[in-house]
Amino acid sequence: KGDPADQLGLNGRQRIDGDKGQNPKKTEPEEEEIDIDLNAPETEKAALAIQGKFRRFQKRKQDPSS
Repeated sequence: KGDPADQLGLNGRQRIDGDKGQNPKKTEPEEEEIDIDLNAPETEKAALAIQGKFRRFQKRKQDPSS
């Protein structure tokens, strides 16, 4: 006989108070501002490590035999 929600016309979603079956306006999520100290020694070490891993990845991608 099917899912009771389908019989109610909910199509797998629950109605909440104030929802008249209209699509709510889609708003873009607010961007979280991240404050990173670019002059910190830890930041420089992390950047160098990431760059090194990426370079090795690129080299292996171009020459998979090594």
